Amino acid sequence: MKKEDIIKMAKEAGLDPDLWNYTDAFERFAALVAAAEREACANLLLNVDLSSMDADHRLQSWTATVLLNFSDAIRARGEQ
Repeated sequence: MKKEDIIKMAKEAGLDPDLWNYTDAFERFAALVAAAEREACANLLLNVDLSSMDADHRLQSWTATVLLNFSDAIRARGEQ
């Protein structure tokens, strides 16, 4: 996320990062929020109940692998 985007969001939320020169704090806060959201999304995918697919174990396994790969991709976005 770009610094300008973080400042724009802070201003939209009613905060003025320029007033107190807390731009670095806003960037750190935005990074923490983004990391928490990525983790929540990744966990949501990992906790999908696939028990209704018991009749087709190959499809169940394939779906679990796809969900795991999506979860890994979401978490990897934080490492870019």
